[in-house]
Amino acid sequence: MEDELNGFFGSDGLLGSRIDGFGHRPQQLAMATAVAETIADGGILICEAGTGTGKTFAYLVPALLSGRKVLISTHTRNLQDQLFHQDLPRIRSLLRRPLAVALLKGRANYLCRYRFTALAQDALLLDPALRTHWDQVRDWAAVTRRGDIAELPIPEEAAVWPLVTSTRDTCLGQGCPQWSDCYLVEARRRAQQADLVVINHHLLCADLSLRDEGFGEILPGADCFIIDEAHQLPEIASAFFGSSVSARQISDLARDIERDYRRGAGDLPALLDEIAALREAVQAMRLALGDSERRGPWSEIHADASAVATLTGLKEQLASLSVLLEALAGRDKALDHDRARVAEILERLSEITLGGDENIRWFETTTRGWRLHQTPMEVASLFQAQFARRRIAWIFTSATLAVGDDFGHFQRRLGIPEARTARWNSPFDYPRQALWYVPDGLPDPAAPSYTGAVVDLAVRLLSFSRGRAFILFTSHRALREAANELESRLPFPVLMQGSAPRAELVARFRALGNAVLLGSASFWEGVDVRGEALSCVIIDRLPFAAPGDPVLAARIESLRRRGGNPFRELQLPQAVITLKQGAGRLIRDITDRGLLVICDPRLVTRSYGRIFVASLPPMTRTRDLDRIRAFFGDAADRL
Repeated sequence: MEDELNGFFGSDGLLGSRIDGFGHRPQQLAMATAVAETIADGGILICEAGTGTGKTFAYLVPALLSGRKVLISTHTRNLQDQLFHQDLPRIRSLLRRPLAVALLKGRANYLCRYRFTALAQDALLLDPALRTHWDQVRDWAAVTRRGDIAELPIPEEAAVWPLVTSTRDTCLGQGCPQWSDCYLVEARRRAQQADLVVINHHLLCADLSLRDEGFGEILPGADCFIIDEAHQLPEIASAFFGSSVSARQISDLARDIERDYRRGAGDLPALLDEIAALREAVQAMRLALGDSERRGPWSEIHADASAVATLTGLKEQLASLSVLLEALAGRDKALDHDRARVAEILERLSEITLGGDENIRWFETTTRGWRLHQTPMEVASLFQAQFARRRIAWIFTSATLAVGDDFGHFQRRLGIPEARTARWNSPFDYPRQALWYVPDGLPDPAAPSYTGAVVDLAVRLLSFSRGRAFILFTSHRALREAANELESRLPFPVLMQGSAPRAELVARFRALGNAVLLGSASFWEGVDVRGEALSCVIIDRLPFAAPGDPVLAARIESLRRRGGNPFRELQLPQAVITLKQGAGRLIRDITDRGLLVICDPRLVTRSYGRIFVASLPPMTRTRDLDRIRAFFGDAADRL
């Protein structure tokens, strides 16, 4: 295997001779070797590869050369598509071996023929705002071979998708009249037969939790799991192994029951009254949780007699609806399935209401919706059971897994203290490519004047960089506070998170060439802008999670009870990893050049600041504004 890997990654290897712009990187070869050894010998490898290492090729090549069945899991569907449609074909073309590969997503990513046909019968009744997207879906449905909704340039959040796709709740399973022609069933079949399958973390957790996402027969046959963007896995697992009920779920259920009743029964008018009452109960629950958009602990509901009564009324209304649906049992498969969905939601509500010491109960509200959650206190024991049951190769990789050189935080969260670990620095020349500015004189981040001071500094720095910047905020509140003033004071286009879908904002940012993009959590990672368009990243604060967050607060208290140090064991490591992600937006290529600004004075005034510093790339540091002006003057000379 060593010779084969050298034949790919060496200075005279296949990748260099066949792929334009490929350069030999010792870090990439070292990672590929470690991955190949783990696949061959089994065990667990945790490895961090700095930006620019080329970790995707470093695990794809040994995976495809191994002759084993490999499953690769990544964070998002967009990353899945990039891996499957771009990276994987480039490597397969060099192997000249008959290797079957497959892409598998969750139900909601495939057109549901049954729901599409049902909606087509009522298409004339659709809201006019939906008609344009519906027309696109209708035309595409006539020609698609795989039914993957990513084939259409319609945003993932478009209202049409829940109407023509299914979820675990809405799928009729083998009782569906379209089962034999189901796009998801066919995707599973391809995955079962493939040598390498690309999935995402939600599907991985679905299998590990034994929930029916339809591919439980595939994962047990794997010889190796490669988890890319592994830093995301603990939080995704926490959400997935928990339970939740939302206003959206119940409203969608009410809509489907009404539709199925009108088609399959029609002789029990009292059912329509119960559906209307259920919708009112959903709205009443939103009012009972307060006016603001927030996340709160369950104790707030428990202490509010009105909220408790409203929740009880919601459960009673679901139970009443179930009784009426029972009277229609056997009349229509869709109505029978709706009754099962009501029972499932009632069971989840009961679980959340009862709770348990090992779970965290909390709620969140949006402008018009709400969601009730039960989240496990920790997921380490769940993963430990899987590692013990499946003694195969597990490889966890990301650009941000370690705090300094220590992987302890990630290992504790997944319960793998004995794993082999490895870390390779980025091959980028950070001292030459990047300047890191830590400003003097800013107030404490808790001061009311802090965001205004950040805005004043940003305006000055952006005059040097001529826009071309991301400003990353740790909260939506700070972003909104800064946005109006920046728009009025900057001579550059200002783009703000929330004004358009993320992909559209990034595309506009690239096209404009001198824009300033304001973003919070979702822009700290997974955004790749190469070249001059992004030459400055400004971070407003060290990204400590809000201590009032109900999940974090519960975990802090649990650690305290066990004699741990929540700040050192939980809050600080998470903040370091998040900062590494945000800072990683700046240098994405060997030709990139830019300025990183971390405004927070705690970086130099608090003892823990050195842990952040030690975890970031070795950029040239300065506190001199003239140095920044000269840095961008040099850049301007090259434009």
